[in-house]
Amino acid sequence: MANTTILQRVNPLAPVRARFQRWWQGRLPLADTLRLTQRNVYILPTTPGLMLAATLLVLLVASINYQLNLGYLLTFLLAGCAAVGMHVAHATLRGIDLKLAAPDAQYAGASTVLTVQLSSERKTPRRGIGLALLGSNHWTWTDVPALGSCTVHVAFTPTSRGLHRVPPITAETRFPLGSFRVWCYWRPAAQVMVYPRPEAHPPPLPPGEPKPGGTGLSHAAGGAEFDGVRGYRRGDPLKLVVWKKFAKADELVSRDSPQTQQHALWLDFTQATGGGAGTAAKEQRLSRLCAWVLQADQLALDYGLRLPGMEIKPGSGPAHLRHCLEALALC
Repeated sequence: MANTTILQRVNPLAPVRARFQRWWQGRLPLADTLRLTQRNVYILPTTPGLMLAATLLVLLVASINYQLNLGYLLTFLLAGCAAVGMHVAHATLRGIDLKLAAPDAQYAGASTVLTVQLSSERKTPRRGIGLALLGSNHWTWTDVPALGSCTVHVAFTPTSRGLHRVPPITAETRFPLGSFRVWCYWRPAAQVMVYPRPEAHPPPLPPGEPKPGGTGLSHAAGGAEFDGVRGYRRGDPLKLVVWKKFAKADELVSRDSPQTQQHALWLDFTQATGGGAGTAAKEQRLSRLCAWVLQADQLALDYGLRLPGMEIKPGSGPAHLRHCLEALALC
């Protein structure tokens, strides 16, 4: 409260400006592609541009007062250059197509890189174009070639897990003289999934739970082999590999061991105990579960996930991993 009061004393228009920005941003449509036209490109003079205007005014007054023909020439020559620079600056940004690639999922605390493609249909290059997140001072500058495109990367760091909307992006240029600032606002419609941060040093995976209804195994002659087979997983003993099938079909498969068939690995929210209380304890449990999910996937194990109000059956593979991580992010 005290900080807000101090800011209001330093800049009493700050709250009004913030409300206006929220209102203005709310009017912008959500889209992953944007065509820059005269309707969404804005232009205003910069501080050097205002100083140039003041200098031109002084030159004009002095030329009128002293009847200086060369003063008139210099004044109108500089004014003409400024006017041409204004049109060139506006044309540099107008006509560009912006396209945002779908962002990849990230873990909490890691930077999410946004890939923006700038395309131009003009026969001359466009120079000095910068992109940044709205309100950020970290700009990425590029030139767009004639009849071509370029790619710009802008990064932001989500503060928490969950499904986050991509923040607004602004593009601007001050080419060629720096006397005018031309910019636009863009609200992408894309969203980025942020998984919980994996625990750095998690405990070992919990023991498997017995499968209900028995294993349903059928023993072959001698009792040393089992009829059930599955795809080879990294870490399987060599004695479980079906070498005959590998020799015939060039496919690695392993026999199910009794331990594998009798037990199922379940990653339970109630088992991921940790210190803390309230929200901190929940986030710590989700962080541990995330580390367990990654560890089980790295070991190529079949695993299930139990969360409050949700249960994901045991499975494996990239799709199952993504399903579990998304469930953890949205829990």
